[in-house]
Amino acid sequence: MQQGATDRHFPRVVTFDLFSALTDSRRGGAAAFTEIAAGRGWSVPGEELYDVWDRNNKEQQRRAAAGARTSFRELSLHALRLAYDELGLHGQPEGDLDLLWRSAARWPLWPDVEKGVTAVAAHASVGILSNVDDELVVTTRAHRLVDPRWVLTSQRLGAFKPAPEIYLRALRAAPGLVHVAASARDVRGALEAGIPTIRLARAGHRVDPEGPAPTVEVTDARDLPAALAQLDQDSTRIWNG
Repeated sequence: MQQGATDRHFPRVVTFDLFSALTDSRRGGAAAFTEIAAGRGWSVPGEELYDVWDRNNKEQQRRAAAGARTSFRELSLHALRLAYDELGLHGQPEGDLDLLWRSAARWPLWPDVEKGVTAVAAHASVGILSNVDDELVVTTRAHRLVDPRWVLTSQRLGAFKPAPEIYLRALRAAPGLVHVAASARDVRGALEAGIPTIRLARAGHRVDPEGPAPTVEVTDARDLPAALAQLDQDSTRIWNG
């Protein structure tokens, strides 16, 4: 696609959240937990296992201080132990987490992602802003769609969402970036850090009613180029581009 005058309306870097905006993580993770449960002889559904683990995992991330000497894997492992305790299950958390992480390479992208991200990449560098370790993000299907220079992980930035530090450090790494988020905590965290944010509505995610509302919202990633142009028109920010 030829670069034209419309490129002036685009930021230099557009980041996406990995496990809500790009990846249907509940479907992929629940499938992995279904396999784990079958191997253990548990009757608990994979979706329930995923939901309890995910809730505990997000709580561990919320509690993690910026600069803390921990990793996404360590937080996720602790969350898995808590989930097993909550559900009264006796598993092998370390081995089970290994199985879960290996399955991440199979977690599906949302159907609109490939075309949507490709359309944005015609005008701007596309990256990821996510609470993950570097070794995990490179295994995902989303990684091949983005510029590796702009894969901004919690490991790289030394902080976890929704703490403001991760967003502020991302902004220093990529001045003028715009973030595409789906989850309530990610939308709120990015907006409160002063990052222009487009909400990409996904099943199971809502906007935090107590937080700031995104200026622009879309239901299909293929509408993001128009949404980015609209965001420019609706704000006083000047894109770098």
